[in-house]
Amino acid sequence: MHTFLRAAALWMVLLALSGVKLTAQGTDPVVGTWELNVVKSKYSPGPAPKSEMRTYVVAGQDIKATSKGVDGAGKPTSVAWTVNYDGKDRPLTGDQDADALSLKHIDAFTTEFTQMRAGKVVMTGTRSISRDGKVMTITTKGTNARGQALNNVEVFEKR
Repeated sequence: MHTFLRAAALWMVLLALSGVKLTAQGTDPVVGTWELNVVKSKYSPGPAPKSEMRTYVVAGQDIKATSKGVDGAGKPTSVAWTVNYDGKDRPLTGDQDADALSLKHIDAFTTEFTQMRAGKVVMTGTRSISRDGKVMTITTKGTNARGQALNNVEVFEKR
């Protein structure tokens, strides 16, 4: 009987600890896979991309993100970054408009970001996630690599 009680107690502890781990990873609503809704998004200047899929995963204290898609000219795109919400510049690879990114939390659902190219701020914006966790809106203003003023609103839906 004591063996059964010890086994049951151990099972409960393991179950509780695994739940804590899942809860800690699940606290950031950005974690998961997001698909761009091109129809609901606005790009200035265009053209809008044909598609984009973003994936965010927890990596210790950081968030690792990848973006794969097809640009307005039909060429494949692939961008990767790892960030923390500490406001420090982190490398951004595969983006023609920026080479570094920093993030700061406003609240659990809203983040401000800054993108740099060669050490100079070129874009700023916000990332907001709906309270139900199903829609992510990214608003970006700045200057792209061609020197054009950029004003985009991207709408992503969680998959």
